[in-house]
Amino acid sequence: MPTENPILNVDSYKASHYLQYPPGTEYVSSYIECRGGEFTQTVVFGLQAFLKEYLCKPVTREHIEEAADILQCHGLPFHRAGWEHIALRHGGLLPLEVSAVEEGSVIPLHNVTTQVVNTCPACFWLTSYIETALVRAIWYPSTVATQSREIKKIIAHYLRETADSQEGLPFKLHDFGARGTSSLESAMLGGMAHLVNFHGTDTLSGVMAARKFYRAGMPGFSIPAAEHSTITAWGREHEVSAYQNMMEQFSGKHKRFAVVSDSYDLWNAVEHIWGKTLRDAVINTPGTVVIRPDSGNPVQIVVECIERLMTIFGAETNRKGYRVLPDYIRLIQGDSVSRFSIPKILQAMKEQHQSADNITFGMGGELLQKVDRDLMSFAMKASAVRIFGTWRDVYKNPRTGPEKASRRGRLALVQQDNGALQTVRLESLGQRRNLLRPVYRNGELLIDATFDQVRQRASI
Repeated sequence: MPTENPILNVDSYKASHYLQYPPGTEYVSSYIECRGGEFTQTVVFGLQAFLKEYLCKPVTREHIEEAADILQCHGLPFHRAGWEHIALRHGGLLPLEVSAVEEGSVIPLHNVTTQVVNTCPACFWLTSYIETALVRAIWYPSTVATQSREIKKIIAHYLRETADSQEGLPFKLHDFGARGTSSLESAMLGGMAHLVNFHGTDTLSGVMAARKFYRAGMPGFSIPAAEHSTITAWGREHEVSAYQNMMEQFSGKHKRFAVVSDSYDLWNAVEHIWGKTLRDAVINTPGTVVIRPDSGNPVQIVVECIERLMTIFGAETNRKGYRVLPDYIRLIQGDSVSRFSIPKILQAMKEQHQSADNITFGMGGELLQKVDRDLMSFAMKASAVRIFGTWRDVYKNPRTGPEKASRRGRLALVQQDNGALQTVRLESLGQRRNLLRPVYRNGELLIDATFDQVRQRASI
């Protein structure tokens, strides 16, 4: 469980940094950017959730006493005077200003997205102190939202190529990732980040996070679905009864339900149970039966399963020349699904003249867990300090790692005449609008974005 003490929500060595700055240091300005990586853009998301949950709550006397005991036993100095100053002079609220681009904005890599500076000269050390918590709070949901959006672009491409409409796009990637995350908070943040792009999820904690932190109504939806235990509990000899029960329980006008069908023999289930015993019931259902394979090579399984279903239930050829199953039968692939396998599956379907309309994807650990900070190289670095009233540039430029060179000075983000975004020095901003807006100051949230606004900005 995360510590409830904000002083201890930190890398250990940060506790000693207040003793390491030059005499006369008054302000430290730091920024966050993506320095490179697999994607070319990032969806900026998650800052507001962090600000509400962690930075809008005061540091208390109890926090200070606990931190003093823990850090000193841990082998580090404790800046009691600094934290008591915050408690007494600032009511325990952190004297910081955080500026950032609007959440949901899609920003090219190598640009500043967030900037932090202390607002009280006595707390110059505080800017970098929150780096651990702040970077973690931003990189994870931003990376999940970015990957989810990139997959949305892939699916949209194949819908444009093989379907008459993109109407179903918001439900084409369903979040199966809750059990594969490292914690409840990861599921909340990652599940919420996926919902920036799609409306389908089984990560209920992500729904709750969007409602709590971004005032969402109902941002995500699911359908009744079988798991292996609810099928195998009937026994192999009664597999038909298990499927019949699903139809009796969940069929209805405009309703969908998914049935995992590979518990024993997927092809027997498709050909003989769905295709013969229950064929008429499927055809006459007022809703949609969604067949779920859950094993095997996903490219081969999907294409063959759709082909067999088309042989049994027929298919129409759409205006693009691709075949589509009847509305009452569809497929969801939730095994071995990733940003790498999805285009392979859709390309194989296209080559078989199968429309992308026939399938929905469920994505688990690859969506919420198999991401890391290095995927887009998120970093927070100090870029300016004010010492004895004078601002100075701060930067690193390691000879042994030039890719880690950092920016200099206080920064701004502007949109050029051609529409491109560019990071500039604040003093050169002129009449241009700075896209970094203050969102937090001294314990107060200045902008409270809604989930609908975030979604609109991130739309493809």
